[in-house]
Amino acid sequence: MSSTAAFCLLSTLGGYLVTSFLLLKYPTLLHQKKKQRFLSRHISHRGGAGENLENTMAAFQHAVTIGTDMLELDCHITKDDQVVVSHDANLKRSTGVNVNVSDLKYCELPPYLCKLDVPFQRGCKCEGKDTRIPLLKEVFEAFPETPINIDIKVNNNVLIKKVSELVKQYKREHLTVWGNASSEIVEKCYKENSDIPILFSLQRVLLILGLFFTGLLPFVPIREQFFEIPMPSIILKLKEPHTMSKGHKFLIWLSDTLLMRKALFDHLTARGIQVYVWVLNEEHEYKRAFDLGATGVMTDYPTKLKDFLNNFSA
Repeated sequence: MSSTAAFCLLSTLGGYLVTSFLLLKYPTLLHQKKKQRFLSRHISHRGGAGENLENTMAAFQHAVTIGTDMLELDCHITKDDQVVVSHDANLKRSTGVNVNVSDLKYCELPPYLCKLDVPFQRGCKCEGKDTRIPLLKEVFEAFPETPINIDIKVNNNVLIKKVSELVKQYKREHLTVWGNASSEIVEKCYKENSDIPILFSLQRVLLILGLFFTGLLPFVPIREQFFEIPMPSIILKLKEPHTMSKGHKFLIWLSDTLLMRKALFDHLTARGIQVYVWVLNEEHEYKRAFDLGATGVMTDYPTKLKDFLNNFSA
């Protein structure tokens, strides 16, 4: 390679790196900042599954009463096309009955067990008296001013259409976000109702990471408005240490190192994209997420997170 060609190559590369760095820090030089219809720091996972039975009206009411910014919940559809709030497609874990939600009419759904494991807190259980599986429309009616984060749990066109219809019926496009880890489900949600903001699918999260580490992210337009990701390091507390291989622990460390990046979070929030980290249940986890620049934290313990935020200086 001649010296002239080398100089041109280095000049081009240098210009790219400088421009990428500048736009990473100041993305509004290229992109219009997204308008934020609401801002959520405190997000109650399944309504707060560590303080009330998950995805119940009692859980949602408790979270709203203490001042949560957002309710997170999961939706399935019954045999008679009713949109219900339930995490599992099969109800064995939550009700003790080995049956699928989609195989029963709403009136046939069994109640939740009176005691359930807390999903992201090993060895902990939560007890409650409200064991009824609610309809999504009940949640909308009870909390008309509360932002709600809906996980569409199955790739079902009727479910997606019904949820969209309910959102429109209760005029909540400005207070709702929906999606799933599946890119196919997210695409269907967007096509069904583009007025409802969408979450990043897993495929899109991985793409964003690839763009970030290659310096291309500042140049790429983004459609989604909510970057919702796990904190991989919490997996270490959810499993018995002796059951995990060194390779598994290394993959968790690597995933955590790649995903938990302040520069990435700062760039996304500067573009008007909210960053939510899940599911965190300890104060040091809350602190780490907010120190990294997360917009909000999703927790099973809304009271604990509220107490933390009351004392936390951002």
